[in-house]
Amino acid sequence: MWETGRVFQIAAEMRRYNLEVLGISETHWTQVGQQRLTSGELLLYSSHEEENAPHTQGVALMLSKQAKNALIGWESHGPRIIKASFKTKKEGISMNIIQCYASTNYYNEDAKDQFHNTL
Repeated sequence: MWETGRVFQIAAEMRRYNLEVLGISETHWTQVGQQRLTSGELLLYSSHEEENAPHTQGVALMLSKQAKNALIGWESHGPRIIKASFKTKKEGISMNIIQCYASTNYYNEDAKDQFHNTL
């Protein structure tokens, strides 16, 4: 997703498949934030927040216009986990979506433990 234009290509595919929410891993972006696309989608992203951080890991959620209107709030939990809460049609019921990017078995054991504890 780091490449120019990739976000708009993903948004077009999301519309093509009629998806309301799309979870994305390995964004390779830095920082935490949100971006409204000219086509109406909202991109929520979470990655490394340190200055001069590497362009590694990163997760995101892309929301359709309808999902954007149902969004209650969202939270970043580091470069591997993002959570968004949505209103549902059932009064008093909300839905949480968690997008995560888990480490492989070859990754540092402490980092894997920290990821699972956060999740």
